[in-house]
Amino acid sequence: MSSKEVKSALKSAREAIKNKEFKDALKHCKAALKIEKNNYNAWVFIGLAAAELEQPEQAQTAYKKAAELEPNQLLAWQGLTNLYEKSNQTDFKEELPEMYLKLMEFYESTEKQKWYEVCKKLVELYYQKQKHLEVARAWNKLIKLKQEENVEKEELYQLWIQMIKLLGDGQESQDNEIQQQLLGAFENALNLTFKIPSEDHQRLSTEYITYLSKLPHEEVKLKAACESMVCLYPSLTFPLEFLSLHFIDKGNYDEDAVNCYSRLLEMDSSSGPGHIGIGIKAFKENNYQQASDSLIVGKLTFCCYIMTASLLVSHPDIAEVYALRGNIHFQQQEYQLAEKQFQKAIQLDPSSGNYHYFLGMVYWYMGEETRRDKTKAQTHLLKAAKLDAYLGPVFRYLGHFYRDIAADKVRARGCYKKAFEIDRHDAESGAAAVDLSMELDDMNSALAILKSVTEHASAGTAKWAWLRRGLYYLKINQYTQAIADLQAALRADPKDSVCWECIGEAYLNRRGFTAALKSFTKANELNPESIYNIYQIAAIKQTLGKCKEAANEYMQIIKRKEDYVPALKGLGECYLSMAQSALKDYLDGRAVCYLEKAMQYISRAVQHRPDLSCLWKLLGDICTQIHVVSPTRGNLKMPPLPNTSNSNKQVQNLNKIQILKMGGRFYGRALKLLPESANIWCDLGINYYRQAQCVFINLGENGINEILEKSLQCLKKSVMLDSGNHYYWNALGVIAMYKFYNFAKNALLAVIYFCFQNVVAWTNLGVLYQKHENIELAHKAFKVAQSLEPSYVRCWIGQALIAEAVGSYETMDLFRHTTELSVHTEGVKGYAHWVCSTLLDKSNRNSELYLYNIVQMNAISSAQVALTKYTERIQIDAAAFTMLGYLNEHLNLKQQAVKAYQSAFQILQTTGETEKLIFALRNYGRSLSTIGHYNQAIQAYTSTQLSDLDDITGLALAYFKSGLLQESITVYEKALMLAKTEKEKAYILVSLALLEHKQKKVDGAKTLLFKCSMLKEPAIESLLSLCALGLVNRDATLATAALNEINKRVNQKDAVYDRCLLLCAIFALQGNNAGVQKQLAKAVHSHPGDPMLWSLLSRVVPQYYPKNSKGGIVAGSVACHFSLTHGKKALLYSGVNQLAAGVHSGKSQSNNALKTIQKVALLCPGNTQPLIISKNTLVASSSLNQELDQWSVCQAISGLKQAGQNSEAESLCSKVLSIQPEQPPLYLLLRQIQCEQLLHLQKKLPEVVLEELKKAVMSNFASVSAWHWLADVYKSQGLMVAAVMCYRQSLQVASQQGNDSGKLSSLLRLALLGLSLCMAHISDTEWKDLVQEATGEAMKIAYSPLAVLIQALLQFCIKMGARETRRLLERVVYQPGCPDSIVSVARWYLLRHLHAKNDEQLIDTLLDHARDHSDSRLDAFYKKLCSSS
Repeated sequence: MSSKEVKSALKSAREAIKNKEFKDALKHCKAALKIEKNNYNAWVFIGLAAAELEQPEQAQTAYKKAAELEPNQLLAWQGLTNLYEKSNQTDFKEELPEMYLKLMEFYESTEKQKWYEVCKKLVELYYQKQKHLEVARAWNKLIKLKQEENVEKEELYQLWIQMIKLLGDGQESQDNEIQQQLLGAFENALNLTFKIPSEDHQRLSTEYITYLSKLPHEEVKLKAACESMVCLYPSLTFPLEFLSLHFIDKGNYDEDAVNCYSRLLEMDSSSGPGHIGIGIKAFKENNYQQASDSLIVGKLTFCCYIMTASLLVSHPDIAEVYALRGNIHFQQQEYQLAEKQFQKAIQLDPSSGNYHYFLGMVYWYMGEETRRDKTKAQTHLLKAAKLDAYLGPVFRYLGHFYRDIAADKVRARGCYKKAFEIDRHDAESGAAAVDLSMELDDMNSALAILKSVTEHASAGTAKWAWLRRGLYYLKINQYTQAIADLQAALRADPKDSVCWECIGEAYLNRRGFTAALKSFTKANELNPESIYNIYQIAAIKQTLGKCKEAANEYMQIIKRKEDYVPALKGLGECYLSMAQSALKDYLDGRAVCYLEKAMQYISRAVQHRPDLSCLWKLLGDICTQIHVVSPTRGNLKMPPLPNTSNSNKQVQNLNKIQILKMGGRFYGRALKLLPESANIWCDLGINYYRQAQCVFINLGENGINEILEKSLQCLKKSVMLDSGNHYYWNALGVIAMYKFYNFAKNALLAVIYFCFQNVVAWTNLGVLYQKHENIELAHKAFKVAQSLEPSYVRCWIGQALIAEAVGSYETMDLFRHTTELSVHTEGVKGYAHWVCSTLLDKSNRNSELYLYNIVQMNAISSAQVALTKYTERIQIDAAAFTMLGYLNEHLNLKQQAVKAYQSAFQILQTTGETEKLIFALRNYGRSLSTIGHYNQAIQAYTSTQLSDLDDITGLALAYFKSGLLQESITVYEKALMLAKTEKEKAYILVSLALLEHKQKKVDGAKTLLFKCSMLKEPAIESLLSLCALGLVNRDATLATAALNEINKRVNQKDAVYDRCLLLCAIFALQGNNAGVQKQLAKAVHSHPGDPMLWSLLSRVVPQYYPKNSKGGIVAGSVACHFSLTHGKKALLYSGVNQLAAGVHSGKSQSNNALKTIQKVALLCPGNTQPLIISKNTLVASSSLNQELDQWSVCQAISGLKQAGQNSEAESLCSKVLSIQPEQPPLYLLLRQIQCEQLLHLQKKLPEVVLEELKKAVMSNFASVSAWHWLADVYKSQGLMVAAVMCYRQSLQVASQQGNDSGKLSSLLRLALLGLSLCMAHISDTEWKDLVQEATGEAMKIAYSPLAVLIQALLQFCIKMGARETRRLLERVVYQPGCPDSIVSVARWYLLRHLHAKNDEQLIDTLLDHARDHSDSRLDAFYKKLCSSS
């Protein structure tokens, strides 16, 4: 009884704590303790409640009492730990580590994760109390447990790093164990570092070495760590510095220490520790001079003073001590104090040359006055030289004195030579001796010194000698030797930017541009402030033709120094080169932009240096280049220039002729500065020639004579100044060609005399001969030019013009070859003319000449591209624009054709040539009609008097397209009157018939079409129109008759697509959908190479024969393969076929209907059909995804149900229905689960439940399995009639769906229901009839062994001993192919039948059969039958 009260009290206490009623919880716990004094849970609850009521002492007492009662229980210890963590009482905090340790004991073997968390709290507590040893031990144990779990290396690495941070504080007070723990942490972290070398590894190594340097007993590890870090990070001085300081601190100056100091100084010549170590080592070896120098550099003045002071106390009269202090003062630039010290040293030891040298050095650096005072610096240096003739530095400074003070280069050179002879490593003296020898023109002495040094120099040394000899070779143009010497200098100092500049100059002079570019780039990296390096980089890139890159480099210079003229000039030259390249490619607009930029930068250069003729010449070149450009584009902005007509500060916008004249003035300014320059005279002559060409276009020959005379005089001047330059003779010959035949001929022959291989001169000579109609000589000249340079296009143009003149059949080939070589105005226009002429002759379409020249050589596209460039430049040639429009029409470029014809019309408007203008208007109107601008087309046609039949019909068509039907009819009737041939009349009659039909006058249209077909030369279009008329009016008879007539008159190979399309339309009109598909398939089979037929097949399949949608997909793919034009539509049809065939993203991610339609949308962005279809496809895909989601949920619920987890299945089903309630299958599943649970609890279900189950099935009316399930429920409740009705309903649903398997299942279930009632001996013939009816219907659907078995069992039930019973059962048992389970059941009943008949023979046969089929149970059953009888 007491135990129940305790439990009740504890339950009440637990509820009170849960509801935060802690006082009531205390009462209940105390009540429990009154009954059971040592109840563990009661004390724990008291501790928890007291802690919440802020009664820590009571809580502590309660928890401790509970822990004493059951020390192996975790709950009390956890509560006590939580109490201590939350409380701020000191005594509680003191006991907290013990609590953590206790919890760790509990967690160590069970819950490792909690152990880690408690351990980290314990470590944090120890860390706050600075108990580093406990921190190390606890953290080390944590890492060991982690290692036992085989955690990732990254996690272990972070743990070791954390341990280093924890133990890093208080290193001074660490004992040996902590030191070893921290060293181990460093070593493990270094070993686990993921990437070596890396910044993390470098930082960790630095910390490790720093820590080792504080441990005197770890010298071996310190050296090893420093050596390892030097190997990994060779550019860092840190490890060697630490090692050096360690050696110095230990007073270690053995070989290892000295090696460490030396290596440190090699890496950093200003390293303090290195100089200190070397200085102390020198001092110990009594080398005071070196000791003083090293210690001063090492900034250990204080230490040095201590050492010298101690020496002064012990040895006050030693001269070396005063010398040492003097050196210290000297290094600190305290020259007055240094002077006194050295004077005392000389007093003590007047025979020491070193002390006189030091005193002379003091006077040399004390100031200009003492340096020039011969009684001071010079005197003491001379004394030092007399006392010690082998002091090299003395002679070096004497050389400085004679060179800089006395200006005696001969004596200075002698002193430098002496110093260098004493010390061959004195680079300063050697370099000075060489430099003075070169200044004194004693190159032999200089080279002798340099040779003596370089011959004995090892690799990477004697930079000064290699550099000077390299510069000497560079000066005398021996570039290969200069490069070799400069490379040797670079080995000594690879970071010397001057050396890189010098070697770059050597490569540049040797024309090694790539190597020079690399050298100057390296020099620029080392000295980015040098403008010269960037300039050379830009100049080399400009030379290599990389003008854009060069321009960028020049811009960098100009940003730094805006008035740097060489960069401005180079930038202008780059833009001029880019303009010339653009003009060559007929990119005139881009060329004009480049020329404006070139003008801008050269103008800026001229403003800074107007005295440079090259800048004025460049301005002239820029202006002259504009001659190529069309006048409409040839405008440039001219910036203000000094001493010119544009000297004001305003930018002028000049036209083409003004720019050319300005170019002539610029050349004139250049000639004022350099009047004897033949090149500038030639450029000025060419400029005048370009002016004459420009004037000739506008004014004709009247205004060019004076300009040509100026041009001729300039060229004569250039030839006089430089008669050996063939370029000037050639220009002179071209200009003289206009008037002076013999003069021009002699000039060109002079060029050939100077240079026989000059292809330009030969071509110009051919042009001269051709101009004067000397065809034979012209042909020979062009032929020579062709042989000299086959790729020179002008000589080929000359030959083509000659071929055209003589009527050669090779003319078109020659013109085509000129366009293949390059674009030239004469060649382009000639080729376009021949292409258009060939196209206009429609009688030669099947000739070999046409197929080769036009089709095979792709002539239309080639001529159109070339002519487009031609018209971009020459915009006043109406014939060229007309030909361009004609070619664009052939290429179906309708918009471009309209623009071309419009340009031709606008040009001809200003000329007054009426006939050509009418022709242009006709073309313009026709092209406007093709793009749908019918009103403008009508305006173009009606602006002139129409007399040509084509023009009249074109106007009539424009009226028709614009909806003006009466006007169209009027014009067509006018055209019919003008028609001369039967064929023309036929076409006009067809057009009039179409107009009649447009006005819904079907009979009139038929009459006109019949009239057209009765002509002598009827147009096939009339029959096609008649057939189409029959189709439109759904008159299959008329359409069929017209099509038959077409087939009679047309060759079977002609108009295949049209005839096939019409025939398919007739089949569709007749409702013969299969005939549509068959006819197209037959046509495709007969003409497999026609993409239009494949596309049409792909189009009709989904509409008329969707069962073959997969074939439609294939047809679309074939059409895409054959033709891109038809392939776009075919691709759309393929997408529709895929949609019809159900090829969605669920079946194929890469090739499905949506993907295909998206491709069509990309290829045809203006077509809205793909967008509409893709939207429908997305909707279909979305619904498919919803069905998949629903199916997946149903499968999951069914799986839970089969696994016996009915509560989970019901919960999931309810959750899904709460989100998506309109899901009948899920609703049915929920009711099935609930029904199963009810059937387990009670056998009889209420009527309400049965009604609810029926509603669930009715919501899934089309589900056969749902009706079967409801029938099973009714069977379980004994409602057999209701079950029969459910089975019959499922049979009806399956029949409506055409589901044979559903029908068979329903019939067999009906038969089994009836059989079960018959075997229960229910005397009602209704069930017997039901079994026979159901099995009979099942056998009609398909042979069913189960149905035969049911019939046999029914017969067994009715009359067990009948012969019919045995026959039916044997039919099941012995017929092969029956399932084993069915055969086994039949054997049992057959055995019972035979046993009743006592037929032993048949029984033995049956038993043998069972043994053969491994049915051992039949023997056991037979034994039971025998025993029971």
